[in-house]
Amino acid sequence: MLLRKTALVLALATAALLASTATATAAPADPSPATAAPTVAAAAANPVIVVGGLSGIAVAYEPIAARLRADGYRTFIYQLPGLGLGDIPTSARAFATYVNQVRASTGAATVDVVAHSEGGLVARYYLKRLGGTATVGRYVSLGSPQYGTYVANILAFLGLGSCAGIVACQQMTIGSAFLADLNAGDDTPGAVRYTTIRTLQDELVRPTGNAAVNDGATNVLIQAYCPLRVVGHLGLVLDGTTYTIVRGALVDGPVRPNCIAL
Repeated sequence: MLLRKTALVLALATAALLASTATATAAPADPSPATAAPTVAAAAANPVIVVGGLSGIAVAYEPIAARLRADGYRTFIYQLPGLGLGDIPTSARAFATYVNQVRASTGAATVDVVAHSEGGLVARYYLKRLGGTATVGRYVSLGSPQYGTYVANILAFLGLGSCAGIVACQQMTIGSAFLADLNAGDDTPGAVRYTTIRTLQDELVRPTGNAAVNDGATNVLIQAYCPLRVVGHLGLVLDGTTYTIVRGALVDGPVRPNCIAL
């Protein structure tokens, strides 16, 4: 019995961490931009939507939103419905509504997306299956399990069933029906510029190569440029070096991370 309870605690802790940030509710009716006085260049750029992951709240994304604001971007933070625990395609449909609200409130034809963890799958499903390529200019994912993660399979290994009933966790397991559908055909449809960013120290996306996509995306491994940089899964939304890669992707620049950025 004690072993069983210990396994349950480990399972729930894993599920809570899986995607490492998260979101709380569906898109608000009147999205409020986290914006400061924009520079001329950023004011003319697409609004940026920061998409959260599983089991986190919007405030977890304030660090990266603050950096974007400081660079003059009109920045919004999107919280996944129901803490991101439910069906990913359902979350993607809610995200589609949110994108349209941001476009209406800003007058922008297209937006850019910076998505962490599960949020990268939500946004990519929107692009690939819901016609989102017409409304997104750039897609940047941070530690998203594009091809699944063994961490999502650990509950079954512990004998506690398939992700303890958490649908999104089930869908992020390697070989899931959801991922088979998402990754069938072109990984990078439309004229969207795709960038993925991953780190060797990602404790939740294993193997870390599963955070990359095919078909012409720019896939950036932080340690390929900055071998001494240590960045964990949550750290991807806090780390200065990671942000320099994001900033370059939003202006279609070359991959030139600042390895000592704070």
